[in-house]
Amino acid sequence: MASLRGQLTLRGCVIGLVGCIVITASSVYTALKLGALPWPIVFAAIISLFFLRALGSRSLNEANVTHTIMSSGAMVAGGLAFTIPGAWMLGLADEISIPEILVVTLGGVALGLVCTGLLRRYFIEEARLEFPMGIAAAETLKAGSAGGKVGKKLFGTMGLAGLYTALKNFVPGIPAIFLGNVSIPGVAFGIYNSPMMLAVGFLVGTGAVMAWFAGAVFANFGIMVGGTAAGLWTTEAAGGIVSSLGMGLMMGCGFTVILKNILPAGVRALRRTLAERRGNAAGADVGAAGAAGAAASNAVALEGEEPLVGQGASRCDGAGASAGSIVGACGGAAIHGGAAPTAAASAPRGVAGLAALLVATAALALCLALGVHPLVSVAVVALTFVTTAMSAQSVGQTGIDPMEIFGLIVLLLVAAFSATAQAALFLIAAFVAVACGLAGDVMNDFKAGHVLGTSSAAQMTGQAIGAVVGSFVAVAVVVLLLGAYGPDVFGVGKEFVAAQASVVATMVSGVPSVEAFAIGIAAGMALQWAGLPAMMIGLGVYLPFYMSFTAFLGAMAKATFDAVQKRRQAGLSSDQRAQRQADAQETGLVVASGVLGGESIVGVILATLAVFAA
Repeated sequence: MASLRGQLTLRGCVIGLVGCIVITASSVYTALKLGALPWPIVFAAIISLFFLRALGSRSLNEANVTHTIMSSGAMVAGGLAFTIPGAWMLGLADEISIPEILVVTLGGVALGLVCTGLLRRYFIEEARLEFPMGIAAAETLKAGSAGGKVGKKLFGTMGLAGLYTALKNFVPGIPAIFLGNVSIPGVAFGIYNSPMMLAVGFLVGTGAVMAWFAGAVFANFGIMVGGTAAGLWTTEAAGGIVSSLGMGLMMGCGFTVILKNILPAGVRALRRTLAERRGNAAGADVGAAGAAGAAASNAVALEGEEPLVGQGASRCDGAGASAGSIVGACGGAAIHGGAAPTAAASAPRGVAGLAALLVATAALALCLALGVHPLVSVAVVALTFVTTAMSAQSVGQTGIDPMEIFGLIVLLLVAAFSATAQAALFLIAAFVAVACGLAGDVMNDFKAGHVLGTSSAAQMTGQAIGAVVGSFVAVAVVVLLLGAYGPDVFGVGKEFVAAQASVVATMVSGVPSVEAFAIGIAAGMALQWAGLPAMMIGLGVYLPFYMSFTAFLGAMAKATFDAVQKRRQAGLSSDQRAQRQADAQETGLVVASGVLGGESIVGVILATLAVFAA
C-alpha cells in the first residue's frame, strides 16, 4: 500500500474541506431546485489540482486525496435532498426534528464508509468495474494543466452566474420562466430562467438529455395533449397518469439494475468465494505435504537442484485474499515468511473491530432517532448493506447511482412488515440513500486512486473527514431552505421541484394511477434491459416540461460547442488535435461547472438572508 505521507496533507485537507462546504451546499440546492445532481468528481479534481499547484504541489496523489475530501459531501447532500423534503410535501415538517435528520445522516455515512471499505477490493481490484466517473477524474488529474486560465474561467463564470441569480431575485420584471405565457392545457411550457439548468444539460451530455427530452415530449404532448384531445381522459387525470408513469419508469430502471447487473454479480462473487474456500482447504493439505517434502528434499538435495517449495507462488493471485488464505492457496509457498501472516492478520482484526463499532453505532442511531423497534433497525442496517453493494455495482457499470430508489425499496419493505410511522419511513429512506450515495462517490474515488496508485487508506480517511463535515453542511442547508421558504415551496411545479423526494412522498401517501405506475415499471425494466436510458426517460416524463426543455437547450449548446471545436481542429496533426480536444473539454467542464456552482451558491446565500430577514 502506498504511504499516507505526502498524500493526506494539512493543506490538502484545508483545500478539500473548503471545497467540500461549497460543493455540498450547492449540491443540496441543485438537487432540490432541478431534481438532478451531476457528479462533482471531475470538477473537484480540477479545482484541487489548481489550488495545490498554486501552492507549489505537483503530486497527483495529493490532488486525488484532496478532491476525494472535496466531493465527499455532495452525494450525502443528494441522499437528503432526494428523500427528506417528501415529508414536508405531506405536511410532516413538524414531526421530523433537526437532531433526527443529523443523526440519521451521520449513521448513513458511518454505514456507507464501512460497506465501501469492505467492498473496495472486490469491485476495484477483482471485478474491475469501469466506474467511468472515477476514470474521468484520474485522467483529468493526469492530463490536466490547472493554471491561471482555469481559475479565471471558473471564478469568472461563477461570478457572472451568481450576479445574474441575484439580479433575478432583486430586480422586478425578470420572469422566472421565459415564454411562460404560452398556454397549453396541462403543459408547463417555457424556458426556465436558470443558467444552472442549461449547465446541467451541457454537463449530462447530448445522448442522455435527448432521452430525457423524448420522455418529456411523449408525456406532455402525447399523453397530456394528445390523450386529452382524443377524449381518453381529463387534463387532471392525465396529470396523475404522467406522474405515476414517470415514477414507474424510474423504479423499473432501478429494479433492472438490481436484476441484470447486481444480483448476477453477487452470485458470481458467491461462487468464486466458495471455490476459493474449497481451494484454500485443499491448499492447506497440499501445504502440509509441501512442508514435509521440503524438509526431505532439503536433506537430500544434490548440488544444483532446488527443493520443490513454493512453486505455486507465481500462480497465486493475492488480490482479495488475507495473508492466511495466501498461505493455504499457495500450498506452503509462504513458509519462508511464516511470521508475516500473524503480523498481517492483526490489522484486519482491528479494522473489523472498527467496522463492527460503526455498524452498531448506525443501528443505535436509527433506534434513537426513529424510535422504532430494535429489530427494525437491525433489518434496515442489513438491507442497507445489500443496497450499498447494489449502488456500487450500478455506479461501476453505468455511472448512475439511483440512491433514492434503493431508499424507497427499503422503505416499502419496512412499511410492509412493520407499523412504522410515516415520518420514520422518510428518515429510513434518507439513511439508506445517504449510505448508497456516499458509496457511489467513494467507489469512484477508489477507482481513481487505483489508476493513480493513491493510498486507499489516505482516501478512506479523507472520505470520512469530508463526509462528516458534509453531513453537517447538508443538514444545515436543508433546514435553512425550509426555514427560509417554508414547506409549501417543495414539490413538482413549485420553487424547489425535488422530483425524487416527490416520488418518495407519493409512494408513502399513495400512487395517483396504479395502472400507469405498473406500466411504467414494466416499461422501465424493458427499456433498461435493452440498454436504453430508462432513468432519463422517466425523469423527462416526471419533471415539468420547461425544465426538460431548458436542459435540452443546454445539451444543444454542448453539441454546437463540440461541432465548432471539431471544425477548428480540422487539418491539425493527431497529437495537436488530441491536445485541443482535451483543452476544449476542460474548458466546457469548467465553465459549465462554474455556472452551476455560481447560481447554486448564491441561491444558498439568498436563502440565508431570507432566514435572517424573517
